[in-house]
Amino acid sequence: MTLIKTNYNRRSFLKVSAAAGGGIILGFNWLVSCTPSEKQLAQMPEEWFNINAFLKIGDNGIVTIMSPNPEIGQNVKTSMPMIVAEELDVDWKNVVVEQAGLDTQKYTRQLAGGSQSIRQGWQSLRMAGATARRMLLEAAAKQWNVPVSELTTAGGMIKDKSGQSISYGEIASAAANIAVPEEVELKDPKDFKIIGQPTKNVDGPKIIKGEPLFGLDYYEKDMLIAMIVHPPAFGLKPKNVDDSEAKALPGVKDVFIINSLPDGIEKQWSDVNAFPELVVVVGTSTWEVMKAKKALKIEWEEVTPGENTEDYMNGLAALMDKAPEQADRKDGNPDDAFKKATKTIERTYTAPFLAHNTMEPMNFFAHVTADKAELVGPIQTPEYLRKTLVETLGLPEDKISIMMTRMGGGFGRRLYGNFAVEAAAISKKLNAPVKLVYTREDDMTQGTYRPAYTVKYQAAIDADNNLIGFKVRGAGINGSPVFNNRFPAGAVDNYLAENHSLSSNISTGAWRAPSSNFIAFAEQSFLDEIAETVGKDPIDFRLELFDRAKSNPVGTENDYDPERYAGVLKLVKEKSGWGTSKPGVSRGVSAYYCHNSYVAQVIDLVMKDDKPVIQKIWCAIDCGIVVNPEGALNQVEGGMIDGLGHAMYSAMTFKEGNPNQNNFNNYKLIRMSEAPLEIETFFVQNGIDPTGLGEPSLPPVAAALANAIYSATGSRISSQPFAEHMGKEKVMN
Repeated sequence: MTLIKTNYNRRSFLKVSAAAGGGIILGFNWLVSCTPSEKQLAQMPEEWFNINAFLKIGDNGIVTIMSPNPEIGQNVKTSMPMIVAEELDVDWKNVVVEQAGLDTQKYTRQLAGGSQSIRQGWQSLRMAGATARRMLLEAAAKQWNVPVSELTTAGGMIKDKSGQSISYGEIASAAANIAVPEEVELKDPKDFKIIGQPTKNVDGPKIIKGEPLFGLDYYEKDMLIAMIVHPPAFGLKPKNVDDSEAKALPGVKDVFIINSLPDGIEKQWSDVNAFPELVVVVGTSTWEVMKAKKALKIEWEEVTPGENTEDYMNGLAALMDKAPEQADRKDGNPDDAFKKATKTIERTYTAPFLAHNTMEPMNFFAHVTADKAELVGPIQTPEYLRKTLVETLGLPEDKISIMMTRMGGGFGRRLYGNFAVEAAAISKKLNAPVKLVYTREDDMTQGTYRPAYTVKYQAAIDADNNLIGFKVRGAGINGSPVFNNRFPAGAVDNYLAENHSLSSNISTGAWRAPSSNFIAFAEQSFLDEIAETVGKDPIDFRLELFDRAKSNPVGTENDYDPERYAGVLKLVKEKSGWGTSKPGVSRGVSAYYCHNSYVAQVIDLVMKDDKPVIQKIWCAIDCGIVVNPEGALNQVEGGMIDGLGHAMYSAMTFKEGNPNQNNFNNYKLIRMSEAPLEIETFFVQNGIDPTGLGEPSLPPVAAALANAIYSATGSRISSQPFAEHMGKEKVMN
């Protein structure tokens, strides 16, 4: 049993009130840790009563828990309320979850990104449930005139030693008058009844029935449909529009040019948009507007020169031969180690731009009038969207409401809300309710891509086959992919990390597991090559490095725990039967740390018609306590399949700034028949507080695949997509 304080001095985390009609409302801080640092405490206001969420216990015993975080498919709308319900000790079937809209007076970090929702909310969510339970117990003890210590709870009921009982609903109103306790007891994880149990998605029945949940489902009477035409190439903007034919079509209301991000406004980090000047078509139906788009005759003018794929790849390659003015991390004397080495290895890895390709294209509803704005749609960063709208609409924050819908995918794309800003600008111009809808082609060619990357690795090996030096130099479009303090930093005496960045007018942004999605492939492929060179098993070689990082680490800035890192490797080694062989089956291994979690994977594959067929993936994960195993498996398996598909097939390429891919006929995603035949996942049971899960399974899987392909073919893959290097006509059919 763990004691946890419910407030610190006068900086309260909780506020209680009676519910209208009977019951109790408990306001609590959804995402702020209950064990803040001294610095955090100093920054809190003296009176902190802007309560950030609530749970409500009605007089009928139904518990309502608000979910303020955007639901992007990561299932936080289910798992976060599960944590509250666990400590409250209520029957899950009596819990109702409701999606909250943007409200910075009540909620903090209404954001979906970084795999941080469960990690950051773990303590405060538990505290909220435990506090409500304690207050209900005290109310019952007072009513029965018995000590609280003689009472127990289970399934939303309170009992005493004599056997009398009362439901939470019956005592909830009385509990609203109980003072918030200074500290409460949290359950021992071994006593969890809800956490750790496979639990169905709270939106599952509505999804199955096709009830409106997503932005594309949203409808309001008299709303218009808007679509955009952005320039065909990066570096262009609209000059003239001949809309005479389009306007003559049935249902078309207007055609015009807007600038959704005019000069002079204060932009947010989320305002990434290469095409703020757009041609807009507005009409009464989607089909009518799509026909009108095709009828437009638009003249474009060049603002900046368009780039070719060869241009930026050559630019990145040139940076691999150029040392930056200062290293980002340097341990020991790397140059001296390479001079003394008896063997050196060098390999350069590359990856292209990638589109996000969410199943639901970008869309948003907006109704802007002279004195207020109402917006509804799928957005990962509603608070930052509103800040931009304050600038572009000239309205105060309290006159702008944003309601989040469930998202049909995000993968980082919906961190950047340009489509919602566009919807608001269109509505303002028309003084009418409007839903902006992107076509798949609009979505894929608009930008905000995963950047193209290049990284060069070098290893120095002595006469005894010891790794004595390690260098990594990375470059990317608008940022480098290298994490200076990640493995094998801390495990090699002489280590060097360097970074470059190349500017481009092609817009870039976060893509599932930013930077890690590429660098894990490169790093883990190179470590396998080193292991082979020194004549060691690839898992044993990594474990030796982790032993060094654990017993005698180099440097103090290493951002991983070598014991936990080694733990997932040992687990996947055991579960996969690593070291055994099967005729015709080749194996590859990979392990990576990101988003505070550790993942190791082993892939078994066979080559069929020169194409890799994945027989099985074993995956070991250390992400602390798993709140909802069903949702966790969905995230892990989906992440691996997503990573495999993009590593094998996907790329955005450009000719004079014009994207060469605009739909799934020329941008391939993995097909059902190409998914692994079997996946087996193992979670480390260590009782540690939860860490990230939505992204960590994706980065290492590309390296496990590349290492398995090398085992099968004897050819190392250093560039994505893999299909281009394996006989494209055979792989892509």
